Amino acid sequence: MNTTASRLAPIFRSDTQAEIMARLLLNPDRSHTIAELARLVGASYASAHREIQRLLEIGLLTPERVGQAVRLCANQADPAYGPITELLRLSYGPAAILPKLLAGIPGIEEAYIYGSWAARRAGEPGSPPGDIDVLVIGNPPRGAINEAAQEAERALGREVNLRTVTPEAWQASDDLFLRTVRKRPRVRLELEDGT
Repeated sequence: MNTTASRLAPIFRSDTQAEIMARLLLNPDRSHTIAELARLVGASYASAHREIQRLLEIGLLTPERVGQAVRLCANQADPAYGPITELLRLSYGPAAILPKLLAGIPGIEEAYIYGSWAARRAGEPGSPPGDIDVLVIGNPPRGAINEAAQEAERALGREVNLRTVTPEAWQASDDLFLRTVRKRPRVRLELEDGT
C-alpha cells in the first residue's frame, strides 16, 4: 500500500496514522474502537486497523476489552508519549482538540477549520500554518465562543481565530469571504459527541 507523507508534519507516515494518534494521544481520557477511529479520521477500517496494530506493537496504545469490543486508549506510561503528544498537538491537534471544546456550546450547527491548516491537511504545498482559523455556523453565545477560543489557544499553543456566522449567511452566496471558504479546503469538526 502506498501512503503519502503528511504536509502538516512529514515526520508521520500518513495523515491517517497521525490523525489516529492525535485522537487517542491528545484525548487520553477517551477510548475508541477501530471502527470509531476509522469513521472519525475518514479512513477505511482496514487502513485504521493496520495503523493501530503498529501503534499497539510499539506500546503507544493500550487495548481494553469491553464486552465483545476492544477499546483503545493512549498509553501515557510509554516514554515516547510526551514528546509524540507535543508534536501531534502542534500539527494534528486542531481536529482532535477543537471538537471537544465546541461540542457543549449550544447553538452551534456546524464548525469547520479553514485557511492554511486545512489547505496543508488537504495536501496543498505551502508554509506550515501559523494560526488556526475556525468557522462556526449557528447562533452560539459569544462569551462561550470566546472562552473556547482562549482554551483552544492554550491547548494548541497557537492563535485560534473563531468566526461565527448564522446558518442563513452560510447558505447565502453573496458574501465573498464565505464563498471563498466554501471553495477552499476545509475540515469539518465532528461535534455531536465531542470526539
